[in-house]
Amino acid sequence: MDRSLLDTLRAELERDRAQSMELLDEHGANPYDEAVRDLQIGNDGFADSAQATEERAELLGQIEASRSRVRQIDEALARMEEGTYGSCIDCGTTIPEARLEVRPLSVRCIDCAQKAD
Repeated sequence: MDRSLLDTLRAELERDRAQSMELLDEHGANPYDEAVRDLQIGNDGFADSAQATEERAELLGQIEASRSRVRQIDEALARMEEGTYGSCIDCGTTIPEARLEVRPLSVRCIDCAQKAD
């Protein structure tokens, strides 16, 4: 893989990771376990409890999505360090650069990704 493309993708992943970490920190959520310290949901009484429950569920969904994203990014950055980034985890073929440019977290070539779905 072209070194400049690898550097570009690394920078993109690091920015994405920083944004996800910021969201997690904002809500007191640890990226590597289920702990959430400060889940602030307004609840001004019984009438608003359904809305508060919905807001809480939405926020917990955002937290879990950010945690998952951080883990995927960490794995991609580790593969970059190991020199295995851009190789399909199933068949070992090279993932096309165009695919990685669009989906830097891709771990499978198109054929294997289709089989996995």
